[in-house]
Amino acid sequence: MQISDIKPGDTLPEISIPITLQRLVMEAGANRDMSLIHHDTGVAQATGAPDAFANTYFLMGMFERLMRDWIGPKARIRKIGPLRMMIFNAVGDTVQFKGVVEAVDEAAGTVAVDMWVESERGKTVTSKAVLEVKD
Repeated sequence: MQISDIKPGDTLPEISIPITLQRLVMEAGANRDMSLIHHDTGVAQATGAPDAFANTYFLMGMFERLMRDWIGPKARIRKIGPLRMMIFNAVGDTVQFKGVVEAVDEAAGTVAVDMWVESERGKTVTSKAVLEVKD
């Protein structure tokens, strides 16, 4: 994709992911985040969460996938963030990762993207990103 093809308001293809305990255990093992709140229901519920919940690494990885699925491997992700977690993404939820192009700077070769996560409980996470797109 060339930067001249990208316009503010363009939407990124949505990703829908069910949050399962198996997914969270695999993800915790892969990134070595062994905090029990991310894979132990009892511990998570003791902290006020509805169940074990997705961690920051999972969210950042899915935001990267959202952008890569849309822009392809040649673009460079210069920044993801700030990231704001507002509601737990817990076991039993199905979450949708969504995004929209906020701005395009053809001279600098950059694209600003607004991204968010939605579940049955509403918008759960927000984030921004800046991509470098070479023609």
